[in-house]
Amino acid sequence: MTGPALAAWFFHLLVFVGGVSAAAFSFRVLAYLALCLRRPRDLRRRYGAWAVVTGPTSGIGRSVALELARRGLNLALLDLDAANLQETSDAITSRHTVETRTVVFDLSLVGTPQGDESMRRLRAAIEGLDVGVLVNNAGVAKPAVAYLHEAEVEAWVRMIRVNLWALTEVTAAVLPGMVERGRGAVVNMGSASSEAIPSFPLNTIYAATKRYISKFSRRLYVEYRSKGIDVQCQAPFFVATRLVPSAVLDNWLSPLVPTPDTYARAAARWIGHGPLCTPTAGHQLLWCLAGVLPDAAHDWLRMREHLRLRALSQRVRAARASAADRGEKTTRAKKMSF
Repeated sequence: MTGPALAAWFFHLLVFVGGVSAAAFSFRVLAYLALCLRRPRDLRRRYGAWAVVTGPTSGIGRSVALELARRGLNLALLDLDAANLQETSDAITSRHTVETRTVVFDLSLVGTPQGDESMRRLRAAIEGLDVGVLVNNAGVAKPAVAYLHEAEVEAWVRMIRVNLWALTEVTAAVLPGMVERGRGAVVNMGSASSEAIPSFPLNTIYAATKRYISKFSRRLYVEYRSKGIDVQCQAPFFVATRLVPSAVLDNWLSPLVPTPDTYARAAARWIGHGPLCTPTAGHQLLWCLAGVLPDAAHDWLRMREHLRLRALSQRVRAARASAADRGEKTTRAKKMSF
């Protein structure tokens, strides 16, 4: 092949790849616009009167619980802190005329005798209820920006229990009722860190558990669709919660980082629309942009950024430790002066 012919072939290849990318982007935009223009689905009528939400006391979980209540669903709330659960329940019932039930459940104890007792309480709490929606939102993101050998093994095990094992057991507890009634929706909170980009270094276990959630959801979607049950993995990028480092919220990405309430409104609208989604417009744009870069570029950029966040986190911890040490010395000095 001569030089001009090779150049022409390469040019046509670039045009083809560009056309495919543009078509994929256009399809995403059109699908998103069509969903936004469509009348929101009546979740209560379509799926049932009750929703179960894990991790509803803060962040995305709290906003999703409030959004589902706004749409008329009664709520069964699962979290490890009784006081926070009660506060969330009170906040929901003060704003919306729905019923709530609370189940104190430390999801990190799944697979232990204490976890088995919590599962029994969950089954008892939802027995006889028309549970139409399950939102598996609870998750653990720490240890974050750390090498595998830098944290205790038990910390990684806790992350796996909450993000992976507990999600599986709670889903298994709720699905039989949905199968019996012939309708329901399961929403599992995944992450773009395991779907839109090839690697998420220094957050390896977290991203791996989220990858499990995506694959778990896709297979259940295929298995249960014929039974009237929609299973979906939602895979957002960053949402402005306490789990997201402030350094992320302060950089160029900040306009594309939605608040939990903004995310929840979009998330509720997407329930039942496909096995995998990233609900907000900003996240859809990020997903498309991520598809342009080659894997090697992603790997380099993510490692560089996460090393920066790791160094920042270490400085913050060191400053806090130093402040605490100074405070302790001041307290001892005051005691000695009396």
